[in-house]
Amino acid sequence: MPTFDDAAADAAEAQQALRGLAHATRTIDDPRQIYAVLGSLSTAAVSLEQTLHHLGAFHDGPARQRAWLNGDERAGHAASHQVSWELHRAGEILRQVAAALDRAHEVEATIAYDHRDFPLLPGPTRSTPSPGLSL
Repeated sequence: MPTFDDAAADAAEAQQALRGLAHATRTIDDPRQIYAVLGSLSTAAVSLEQTLHHLGAFHDGPARQRAWLNGDERAGHAASHQVSWELHRAGEILRQVAAALDRAHEVEATIAYDHRDFPLLPGPTRSTPSPGLSL
């Protein structure tokens, strides 16, 4: 469970969850799950983008003034600036990744899989299951 106040613990948990997801997606038994997975990944990419910008902003602020590298204040400031630059750059790349995931998620919603090949998904019962999604 996320702590919402321990960044290191939450990052470790996210890493383990993504490792588990990578393992779980090696084979897809029910392609109807792909839509939900893409939606979750899109949201996760946005959260990771925000996280990277927050970490970059930390290095943009007063932290830079307290940064030292091998006893050299100027080197510490330069290193802090470089970390900030890379984090903001990675955040922008993730913004593009999230947009691509959103587009894939939208297109996945248009795909209908033959319902006879897979068990019924849990949810409201219908007299005749319909392929695809309806909102």
